[in-house]
Amino acid sequence: MSRRALTLLVSGFLVLALGIIGAIAKVPYVVLSPGPTENTIGEIDKKPVIAINGHQTYPTSGALSLVTVAYQGGPSSRIDLLTALRGWIDPSVAVVPEETIFPDTRSQKQVEEENTVEMTNSQDFATAAALTELKISYTTVVSVVSTEKGKPADGKLNQGDEINTVDGKKVTEVKTVADAVKSHKPGENVTFNITRGKDQLDVTVPTVATADGKAIVGVVMQSSYKFPFDVDINVGDVGGPSAGLMFSLGIVDKLTPGELTGGKDIAGTGTITPSGEVGAIGGIAQKMVGARKSGASVFLTPADNCDEALQAAPDGLRLVKADTLHGAVLALDALRTGKGAVPSCSTG
Repeated sequence: MSRRALTLLVSGFLVLALGIIGAIAKVPYVVLSPGPTENTIGEIDKKPVIAINGHQTYPTSGALSLVTVAYQGGPSSRIDLLTALRGWIDPSVAVVPEETIFPDTRSQKQVEEENTVEMTNSQDFATAAALTELKISYTTVVSVVSTEKGKPADGKLNQGDEINTVDGKKVTEVKTVADAVKSHKPGENVTFNITRGKDQLDVTVPTVATADGKAIVGVVMQSSYKFPFDVDINVGDVGGPSAGLMFSLGIVDKLTPGELTGGKDIAGTGTITPSGEVGAIGGIAQKMVGARKSGASVFLTPADNCDEALQAAPDGLRLVKADTLHGAVLALDALRTGKGAVPSCSTG
């Protein structure tokens, strides 16, 4: 056998061996890629993404699309080395250490369950934000989820108790209660007025000090909402809180005459608070690619993601900065009418 033939044979064997190793070897990384988009004013499987019952709605057109990130990998289904290498080469995807998505303290199932809970919360927050924007009244209920064993609230506050006031101050959000408790010195009492079943009670709970000296009572709470009509959101197997802004815009569009989009295909992302503040999200690069592939020409971008978005925006996608729901509505009005300023990531 000639030297050249031997070299080719050895090289071929090495390539084959590396290929086999790459296909077999599992690595602790996760590949993030552009996921599907869903039009919040459209339908999935012939059912509206946002269904409103009990209040007048109006026709819409165009698209207000939420965007997603798909992932491969995780502790229970690790990717092979070749998949990771392909991801590193592809500029439209990201390859990140496994613990970035699935921390050691939580299992893959727990992370997925948390994403589901966050999606449910984002839908409630989106409805609250939309009604706040439209000045439609609703009721906020802060209730007890659990108490910490051995802490003062244990045995005094029960799961399901609705907290009406704290130290005489009307409770409108979890933060109201937390701030009231923290305003006390450890050892002082906090007075809760609660609804338990059909009864309304005053419950006095002493505070204790945390390791850093702050006052606590040891109660875990959550906010829920009583809306004057039904808003049902159906997005299938999508998790996380980042669709909040687009849900809110979809609700606003359906509840108001005219069309926010002007018939355009608009996508976007961002968490939302009940008061309408837009928060940053992860995976902005992959979400923009997915938006552009779906046909969007405008992308509503959380203000805190603008710098990152500018570095990765695909051609033909206009980045519109959104820091509040109200600001996003005004920006869409300006885009549709050609009147007024449209906030842009490129202009700070």
